[in-house]
Amino acid sequence: MASTKNPPTSAGFEEANAPHYIGHRDRLRGRLLTQGADAVADYELLEMILFRTIPRRDTKPIAKALLSTFGSLPAVFAADIKELCQVKGVKEGIATDLKIIHATLGRTAKASVIDQPILSSWSSVIEYCTRVMAHEPIEQLRILFLDKKNRLQVDEVQQKGTVDHTPVYTREVVKRALELNASAILLVHNHPSGDPTPSRADIDMTQLIIEASAPMGITVHDHIIIGRDGHVSMKALQLI
Repeated sequence: MASTKNPPTSAGFEEANAPHYIGHRDRLRGRLLTQGADAVADYELLEMILFRTIPRRDTKPIAKALLSTFGSLPAVFAADIKELCQVKGVKEGIATDLKIIHATLGRTAKASVIDQPILSSWSSVIEYCTRVMAHEPIEQLRILFLDKKNRLQVDEVQQKGTVDHTPVYTREVVKRALELNASAILLVHNHPSGDPTPSRADIDMTQLIIEASAPMGITVHDHIIIGRDGHVSMKALQLI
């Protein structure tokens, strides 16, 4: 006797044989949209970012490998493209997407402080500097140039160095401040080690810049050191 059971449709066959991660992706997106970002783990956020770059592959192992390698979500975004590509499963396209996100996050944070009075927007300034510097693999000196009302006009990375040293040329710092007609500056640099405690060299360098800037009518408001474990203000420590 012939069976009356309906044969599986093409759509039903495809659904039954769909990769296991397809439903997982839908559930992740649904959780994010209905419950917010706090409802998903860091590796799950990375998974969702990777969905579009790797549409036909389970992205969970890659997301977890990235976090395991670099230690945190901000550190993944801050990592160099060559370092990212050394992680299994990460190609140049993935690394580029992560760097685009890193740049976007930095621009978004900067928008909250540009043209704002620095001294009354301190928490936003610290948040911005932390976002763009805390997980950088090498030291860099960033200078925030301020106008007469202490509003941020220009923000530049003046120098880049090694994992534990940044060469600073006092003359170049003062010259750039004069070119921009800055009335004051805020020095910021990072410690890739994670510990923001100022070194003797940090203190000496800051004093040299203060001494060179003063005759030109340029005030050095502070020197902030950013680390993964927090930040330190030399002014608050009464070192300047």
